[in-house]
Amino acid sequence: MAVTGILLVLFLVAHMLGNLKVFVGASSFDHYAHWLRDLGTPLLPRTWYLWIQRAVLTFAVLGHIWSATVLALRARAARPVRYAHRRPVQGSYAARTMRWGGVIIVLFVIYHILDLTTGQLNPVADKQHPYANIVADFGPGRWYVTLFYALAILAIGFHLRHGIYSAMRTLGQQTGRGERRARALALVVAVVLSAGYLSVPFAVLTGLVR
Repeated sequence: MAVTGILLVLFLVAHMLGNLKVFVGASSFDHYAHWLRDLGTPLLPRTWYLWIQRAVLTFAVLGHIWSATVLALRARAARPVRYAHRRPVQGSYAARTMRWGGVIIVLFVIYHILDLTTGQLNPVADKQHPYANIVADFGPGRWYVTLFYALAILAIGFHLRHGIYSAMRTLGQQTGRGERRARALALVVAVVLSAGYLSVPFAVLTGLVR
């Protein structure tokens, strides 16, 4: 789970940096989107890099879900009989919402692909002008899309905070200074990624990007 989670976090960082190019302007953002399709040429045929990336991400997502399922089944098997009285366990809000947060994230990814990748749910759906797709998608008339996007990003933020912390503990940051470092890094990464992703739809909604 830690390894697949790290792969997904690295993708989120790269994807966020690409999204932020929307603040540079339409030509720069569109050029970046077309560059992704040409990345790897002539060694690879056009768009092959994107398909390789999608294959790796699909493997990471399925591996992450499989790991979560296995761990949940192991936890249940370790205690097949419920406690007669269970003392409340102190835990973060992110830890208590990891499972339903994961469901929201999966649903959001499906919607996001249909919206800004394949275009079925986008009002413009012009693959040659992705900047226009984003502006049309998060315009004031589609505030409900921005709201759904914001809720999903917040769910991702909570998921990242607990997930990165847990991954670092799994990989050796167990006690004392290492644990505090893991908590701090998880919080910083979650806040930075959430802010970066939320900046785009709210910039369009408020007219900063048009």
